[in-house]
Amino acid sequence: MADDGLSPTVCPYCALGCGFYIRKGEGGPGIEYMLDHPTNEGALCPKGNAALEVLGHPERLRFPLLKAGDGWRRISWEEALARLAGEIKETIRDYGPGALGFLGSAKCTNEENYLFQKMARLLGSKNVDCCARRCHSPTIPALNRAFGAACMTNPISDLANSGCIFAIGSNFAENHPLVARWALRAKDRGGFIIVADPRLTPTAWLADLHLQINLGTDVALLNGMMNVIIEEGLYNSKFVEERTVGFEELADKVRWYTPERAAEITGVSASSILRAARIYARSPASAILYSMGITQHSHGTDNVTACADLALICGHLGRSGAGLYPLRGQNNVQGACDMGVLADFYPGSVSVSDAEGIRRLEVAWGGASLPKGMGMTAEAMPVAAGDGDLRLLYVMGEDIVNSDSASSRGRRELANLDFLAVQDIFMTETAEIADLVLPAAAWAEKAGSYTSTERRVQWSPRAIDPPGEARSDLSTIIRLANLLGLNFDYSGPEEVLAEIGRVVKSYAGITRERAGARGGVIWPCPFLDHPGTPILHQDGFSAPEGRARIFAVDYQPPAEERSQDYPLLLTTGRVVIHYNAGSMTRRSLSLMRRAPELFVEVNPGDADQWGVVDGDLVEVETRRGEAWARARVTTRQERGVLFMPFHFPETNTLTSDVIDPVARIPEFKVAACRIGKMKGV
Repeated sequence: MADDGLSPTVCPYCALGCGFYIRKGEGGPGIEYMLDHPTNEGALCPKGNAALEVLGHPERLRFPLLKAGDGWRRISWEEALARLAGEIKETIRDYGPGALGFLGSAKCTNEENYLFQKMARLLGSKNVDCCARRCHSPTIPALNRAFGAACMTNPISDLANSGCIFAIGSNFAENHPLVARWALRAKDRGGFIIVADPRLTPTAWLADLHLQINLGTDVALLNGMMNVIIEEGLYNSKFVEERTVGFEELADKVRWYTPERAAEITGVSASSILRAARIYARSPASAILYSMGITQHSHGTDNVTACADLALICGHLGRSGAGLYPLRGQNNVQGACDMGVLADFYPGSVSVSDAEGIRRLEVAWGGASLPKGMGMTAEAMPVAAGDGDLRLLYVMGEDIVNSDSASSRGRRELANLDFLAVQDIFMTETAEIADLVLPAAAWAEKAGSYTSTERRVQWSPRAIDPPGEARSDLSTIIRLANLLGLNFDYSGPEEVLAEIGRVVKSYAGITRERAGARGGVIWPCPFLDHPGTPILHQDGFSAPEGRARIFAVDYQPPAEERSQDYPLLLTTGRVVIHYNAGSMTRRSLSLMRRAPELFVEVNPGDADQWGVVDGDLVEVETRRGEAWARARVTTRQERGVLFMPFHFPETNTLTSDVIDPVARIPEFKVAACRIGKMKGV
């Protein structure tokens, strides 16, 4: 804490990394706005303004708890960690390390996530993953293949310099509200905003052109735009020739996707496709923003690939105002991925099949033999538990029961585990079914670094004390690892960050002092005097020979389509008041006053057809289950489409469990469904 009583911190919600100060006073902690922060300039969204409400919440976990019959028994930390260490050793002895699963957290610090996956892999388990599997996992293979780097190319503030902002599958005005500030500055300077979204969202209200696309047809739209750009000679031939490979194959592929054919698939008029393509290509600097409306599909990797292709053929990369902006979800999704909390990557994006990269890690980690090959993903772990292949699961800051697709099935499968340990700040739906619950410190109650969606690494010092006996996840991991014989001799997060810099090249120049300066450091920062790299790909790409790879993809329809039994389509997303599984926002009094219950948006035509009136309690049903919600009759989406936010547990009982074959992400965004009034209401 500074001498003025103000402690800088990073907002715990979305991945923009907004900064503010925590003021410690007699009446409890309060917020002071950080006016000179480079991303949010002092502004906060409703969630950020309410962030401190959860810290002193009466439902915070305060002591270790062991399941005892239908209830819980309070135990000491010594007993809790000895029990967990004993269960881990027993599982390895009886079934081998492949029967262990570790779920990390995009809410935890870089240092905590790094040690979490290091502990798992030193124990011999390759079953390590986090919630990125359910939000931006397609970004990783798609952008690694295209650019050699799976991340945002430009800082958020750079959007103010864009001549065209193309948001596809991103309702940033609600989901990442501070992005709208920079987008509107571009618009004030003459920039043009295009939004492709099946719903008339607050982001679509900002747009100069709204492409109200059919669910799951993004590749057809993008290929249609590229058809126009190539046929009319609007692509950047110099950039394509000098800095890419694969253009000819793409040109052949998209030739079929005339504006008229793309219109038949997408529901967007051919004239609008032509207009969007010409504006994007002709702008001196165009930016593409995308989020889970692109990634959460059974073809999410193809969606991201097509976004990258569009940017590449127009040369809208490596310059201010241009670039590709994957707007990530939780506050440290980028950092958790950088730290290797993924079934397919070690720290620093070292593939689990990269023998040479793994050998370097083995040397850095003291000569241990590390597991190779793909491990179980977050989606595969419950299935493996149900099959008896996963015997123990250790969950750190993740509510898998609430956030899993077809979540009722996942809850049943997790019940088959021999032992489930959950480390969190609240008794989440996952913690309720655990055998052991460990109380964790929240973000403001511990020190460490977070990496925002724009690759900005920021240090957040401890501002207040955690409640009861709650401890930082870092402290818990270190103590547990030592009980398991791993010799984790770390004095604190600063020492762990120093090791990260030795293992992850892009973090090599990032220290606690540099990350603690206003706005931190944007990686890659390969040495101590390096200023950081706000804009990527200015001189080349990290891909082989420094050239980006254009990779042509075809449109594939969603896994589920309308049928006689399920004549509607359900899509899910966020609202501005809540976040992700809602474990924090649903415990915020001020936020719950504004959004107290689950709702479903229904087009007036569908409401008339199915006898639904605005405000009715209705039942939405898919092939996987049913859930009740309050009906909101609105024209925000086309007829035949329902929308539900996923911040309440019931929503993911409905979602599809069909997965992308590359990224292994479920298709949360499209599910065949039906609707009717609640029986007996």
